[in-house]
Parts: sequence; structure tokens; C-alpha cells
Amino acid sequence: MLAFSQPAYVLHSRAYRESSALVDFLTPQGRLRAVLRGARGKAGTLARPFVPLEAEFRGRGELKNVGRLEAAGIPNLLGGEALFSGLYLNELLIRLLPAEAPYPEVFEHYGLTLQALAQGRPLEPLLRGFEWRLLDELGYGFALDTDRHGRPIVASARYRLQVDAGLEPVEQLQPGLFQGVELLAMAQADWRVPGALAAAKRLMRQALAPHLGGRPLVSRELFMTFKEPPRD
Repeated sequence: MLAFSQPAYVLHSRAYRESSALVDFLTPQGRLRAVLRGARGKAGTLARPFVPLEAEFRGRGELKNVGRLEAAGIPNLLGGEALFSGLYLNELLIRLLPAEAPYPEVFEHYGLTLQALAQGRPLEPLLRGFEWRLLDELGYGFALDTDRHGRPIVASARYRLQVDAGLEPVEQLQPGLFQGVELLAMAQADWRVPGALAAAKRLMRQALAPHLGGRPLVSRELFMTFKEPPRD
């Protein structure tokens, strides 16, 4: 039986049969699904999101078995909005990453983003940066400083996103447009520019939507529920 060890993070886990768990892992070699036996024991306490792990996987099929699971670093303790942000990242990876396709840079950026969330850094720039890196690594990225025709973005112009092509200049006012100055700020990750961060959130939602298959993100709905004020 083929066995190999990988650094890993748990993306999602659910009960499987009597005492096992079915776990989605993120590794440098891609997203792997594996059965963790004895999930109620020591291994189960490690199989939590945001904990750096070293995992041994066994098997050649798409569904593997976890042979060994050990902590490989300090857990990233997330709470409040940072916790929901981490769950959002996990759901994006489960929904968008193809199984067993290596994306080592995504793995590295994910680990760095978790560390930044645990340190209490501002959430929105971290999330936008991760979304952008993920789209680019998957081959869905587009330029932010040039339009779909290769011309430089003009600060005073308006643009719309054509998901399969890039940014298209638009002369007439339409809903959902982006100002050139906002796009240029995004290209430099300069979030001091008024409106740039809010525009980046809209742009990433438009860019991600076709690849999410029309199904809403559970983590986003949970986050909105979390932010709603309690009713009398």
C-alpha cells in the first residue's frame, strides 16, 4: 500500500461510520480526502481546522486512510470574525480546488493567512489577498492594471468585469462598475484609497461566482447571522 507524509491542515471533518471521521485535508500536493480511524481518540483532537499537522496518508484511490497524524506547529487560535473568515477560506478551498492537484503556493499562502488572522490583523485585506491568489493559481486570474485589450487602466475611467476575459472599459453608467482609481489601488494593494477595499470585495465576488456553481457559501451565511444584532 502506498504511504506518504505531508504537512497538512484540516479543511472539514464529519463523522463517518461508528468511530471514524471523513476529513478533507489541504496539503502541498492538493486537497485530499481521507478516513481517520479512532477519531474520538488522540488523533481526533488534532483533526481540527487551523492546526498545522504532519499527516501520513495511505492508499492509491481517491479516498485515502490516515496512518499517522501529529501536530507540526502552534495552533492558529481564531475567534469571532477571524474564525468565520477562516471557515470561509476553508470552504473556498473545498469548493474550488480540484482533488489531488498540487498547489504548493496556495498551501503556503493559506498558512500565512491563518497566522495573520490569529494575530488580529485587519480581515478584509487578508481575505481579498487570499481570494486573488487562489483565483490566479487556479488560472482564473486577470490583470488589474491593464484592460482586456492590454491597454493601461485609466484612473478616471470606469470598467466592468468580464469573467472570462478581464476588465472592459465602459463609457455609460451601469450598475456594478469599477473606477479605474480603485482598480489601480487593488493592483498595488493600497487600501488607503477611498472605496478600494469595498470595490475589491465586489470584484472578488463577481470573479468567484461562476466557479462556485451558483450555490451559496455556508460560511458567508453563518457570518451574516453572526453579525446580525439580537432581536427583542
